[in-house]
Parts: sequence; C-alpha cells; structure tokens
Amino acid sequence: MTRIAARLNRIKPSPSSMAGQRARELRAQGRDIVGLTAGEPDFDTPPNVCEAAARAMASSRTKYTDVGGTPELKEAIAGKFRRDNGLAYRPQEIVAGTGGKQIVFNALMCTVEAGDEVIVPTPYWVSYPDIVLLADGKPVFVDCPPGNGFKLRPEDLEAAITPRTKWLVLNAPNNPSGATYTLEELQGLAKVLLRHPHVWVLTDDIYEHVLYDGRRFATIAQAEPALKERTLTVNGVSKSYAMTGWRLGYGAGPAELIKAMVKLQSQSTSNPSSITQAATVEALTGPQGFMEERKRIFQQRRDFMVEALNRLPGIECHAPEGAFYLFPSCRQLIGRRTPAGQALRSDEDFVLHLLDAHNLAVLQGGAYGVSPFFRISFAASQAKLEEGLARLRSACLALAEAPAT
Repeated sequence: MTRIAARLNRIKPSPSSMAGQRARELRAQGRDIVGLTAGEPDFDTPPNVCEAAARAMASSRTKYTDVGGTPELKEAIAGKFRRDNGLAYRPQEIVAGTGGKQIVFNALMCTVEAGDEVIVPTPYWVSYPDIVLLADGKPVFVDCPPGNGFKLRPEDLEAAITPRTKWLVLNAPNNPSGATYTLEELQGLAKVLLRHPHVWVLTDDIYEHVLYDGRRFATIAQAEPALKERTLTVNGVSKSYAMTGWRLGYGAGPAELIKAMVKLQSQSTSNPSSITQAATVEALTGPQGFMEERKRIFQQRRDFMVEALNRLPGIECHAPEGAFYLFPSCRQLIGRRTPAGQALRSDEDFVLHLLDAHNLAVLQGGAYGVSPFFRISFAASQAKLEEGLARLRSACLALAEAPAT
C-alpha cells in the first residue's frame, strides 16, 4: 500500500465541499434533502460572459497561455482595480490562477516557512488554517465574537503579533459571518500594521460586490497606501459574476511575490483555462449593472431569513453586512435531547441531527472556528429557503420542548 505523506495528516477535507457532496449522495439514495450549504450564487453566469467564452472557442483560443494569465486578462484586472478600488497595478504585479483558493495557496506556500505564524481571525473560511498548516506554518486564531460584530479589533491584532508573524489574513465581507469593514475600521487596523513592518497582509475580497444596506466596500491597500507594498489583494469572478465553476481567481501585490507565485504555479496547474480567461475579460470589462439587482434579491432574502430565524426557539441570528450566509447561534439548544433520545453536545451534533432527522443540510460553526453556531447559505430560491426554514422550525420546536441533559 502506498504510504501517504505525513503532511496530509495536518489537514482535513474542506467541510463545505464535503457537505455538498454528502447532500448529493443522499439525494441519489432517494432522500429529499434541502441543501443550504452552497457557497455559490444561484444565479446564472451573465449571458455576455458566456458569449465571450463561445467566441474564444470559435476562434481557437484554446491553447496554453502565459502561466499567470494573458496580457488581456491582466489589463482587465488592472482596470478593475483602478475602477473599483483606486489601486494601480502593473502587469508584473498581477497573477491569475484556478480560483481564489489557488491564489491563497500559492502565496502562503511561497512565503511561509516552518514556525512562521499567520494570524487568522475567527470565524474564518475553512481553507485558511489548513493551507497554513500545509506550508509548515502555525495559524494563530484571534477571536472576533458577535459582540464585536465578528470583526478584528486593532487591540486584538496588536496582541496577536509576535516576531514570528508572517501574514495577517483578512476576509471581508466574511465567510461565514458576513462581517465587513468600513474604510475607517481598516485604517485602525493599518495603524497597528504600520508599527510591525515584518507583517504582510493577505486580503480576500471575493465577496466585494455582495454588500447590503448601502455599504461601500473598502480594501486595506486602499485604506492605507503605505501597506500596498506588503499586501496581496485577492479577488475573483466566482461570487460577483456567478462563475464558481469557471475557476478563475486573481491576486495583485509586489512583483517579487507575484513572480514567486507564478514560478510555483508553473509546476502545478500552469495557466488557468484559456476559455475562462477570455470570459473573465468580458466579465470585468463588460456591463456591471446586473450586480445591483442581484444584490437587491440577496438583501430581501437576508431580511426574510434573519427575521424568521430570530423567531425560532433557541436560535439567535445577527444580520450579515455582506456575502450570502447567515451564521446563527444554536447555543440554547446544546445540551437538549432529540426525540430519539440523542444528546446534542455540540453544533456538529445539531447539524447532523438536522440532516439525519429533518433532511436539512447546513454547516457546523466549528468548521469555521466558532461554536456553537451554524452556517446557512441564502443563495437559494425563496421556495427552497421557506422549506428549509420549515424543517429547521420543526427541529427547534421539538428540541426546545425536550429535556436538557
């Protein structure tokens, strides 16, 4: 039997990917599963983007490209940063990869050495700590509780920094909490970072255009230009343009870092799909107005779900500021017994009970570093959300009436 490398023991499979796979398996077995785990919009890719891909195929743009992306794509990415963020990047400061996850992976693998620390605010996207561990680094978790709006405070950042700190990872709007930062809040964090020039910033802005209540997006290199030379700004087309399956993410940062990331990518995946690159050029340079209508629909769903969840016994849910997830607490239900007599000791137990007894798939907060919470995606139709709520309500009512252990 082939011996698997020990480094794989440091990590776990992506909980969100595995949950989606489990829901599909149960449906194949005939179970009527309502899945609210998807980290992708339920909208279609815009038609003009699909048409650009078709034109690329028809004109035989199906060959290898430069590893880090075509000149046309880099020009489009640079234009997006100028238009949306007021940031100027040269082609040698931009790299495109097979999704935002690859950009994060490449950056950390190129820079983190054994014993280096990476600050990861909690709750966090599931992949950040595992990528750090694969790179022989140490994730340093900083608690960002609901009372702080699930946001990192300057004083907590200051307390987490040591001489071994290599990176701070920021993700806003945040998956799973939906928390985002104002320009002024980012400037507060930047003041701390300016006192520690050895700390770099990886900011994952993938939900940039999914903001609610008239909020304006800001990114840290924009908030403090002095940090631009040690910031990698990560983005992509998966969420804003409903292009999750196209697999295109990009990053912009110092040329030396980008060069190293391209070198690593040249020995792994090489260039992202040439067809996807052509489609992304159209996405970034074509009409952008459709995002407002989609954002309006997302906000309507958010408001509906938050109000409904807060009426359920044992559930408390804040209103996310962005992204398309809810991150409610189920603290009051932990310790209860299910009608079948099972004691719920954790949010994972609660989530498994919802799946097994109520055919409802959501994700446990422990996967994101915070318990006892659970994540619900509202990137789903109104009918699906209502059915999911009905099943959750049935579960909560039964648990609220059950004896505590």
